[in-house]
Amino acid sequence: MSQQIPIAFVDQFKNAILILSQQKQTELRRTTRMESVVGDVMYVERLGSKEPQLRGARHGETPISDADHTRRKLLMADYVVPADLIDKPDRLKMIIDPQSAYVRNQVYGLNRAIEDVIITAIFGTTLGGHEGGSTINNYDAGECRLVQSDGTIQTAGSDWTNKTETALTIQKLLTCKQLLDDAEVDKDLERFFLANPYNVNQFMNLTEVKSSDYNTSKALAKGRVDSFAGFTFITSTRLPADDTDTGSTKCAAFAQDAIALAIAEEPSVNVDLRPDLLNSVQVFSTLSIGATRVEGPRVVPILLKTS
Repeated sequence: MSQQIPIAFVDQFKNAILILSQQKQTELRRTTRMESVVGDVMYVERLGSKEPQLRGARHGETPISDADHTRRKLLMADYVVPADLIDKPDRLKMIIDPQSAYVRNQVYGLNRAIEDVIITAIFGTTLGGHEGGSTINNYDAGECRLVQSDGTIQTAGSDWTNKTETALTIQKLLTCKQLLDDAEVDKDLERFFLANPYNVNQFMNLTEVKSSDYNTSKALAKGRVDSFAGFTFITSTRLPADDTDTGSTKCAAFAQDAIALAIAEEPSVNVDLRPDLLNSVQVFSTLSIGATRVEGPRVVPILLKTS
């Protein structure tokens, strides 16, 4: 960094450092179930439902059965942002102190790392079993239900197969809602729809969405879709393409707390003096996090046209 600092010298007439456009905050963090963790591995305990039965004969034996107790394994990962160095002579030649801008810039990068970890948990594999020895795909039977890009529901237990690439429609959104309802996902939980900008824009252009006759949120006036059909919309440019159909982007409808997010260390920025580098100031950031999908039926992944 010290080799590039002259661009901000006084003779360039700069009075502020411009932080280039980037995602600064993590919108997905609030959708997760937050966990505290010590160490590099954590287990999230899960308890299945139990159904009542008729009492039976008077003075009969008390019925006993074990609740379905399962767990998901969560692995922690450590992140660092490569350090910035600010040389003392450079600071003396500048109108501004760049230190605070470097701190903000690094925190923004760590927030994007949190977003990426959550997105991977939504679409990727998770570890199950008593010691986390079983790998569970998002499309496995009993886990998530996938929706094809053409809006059809994929057969349980199989990955996406249809190569049709189409954008988000109201019918597709309602199909995702149906799958969450079929899984008896608690209707009191907030529901979210995660999509890339192209599909959000295509959705906003639908008559039922942009017209106040159908939708009171006035999406076009505000330039965004806040909510529709019970879903809060989250737009992300960091969603992955389908593994085989790269013209499609993985999007998802999901409910609150479908993902467990464990943070051993919040985004931490250290500003230190480096005597070994002529007393330059070093800005260095770290983060320790992990995430896993704890309840597959709360997540409905859907393929949508990328652009």
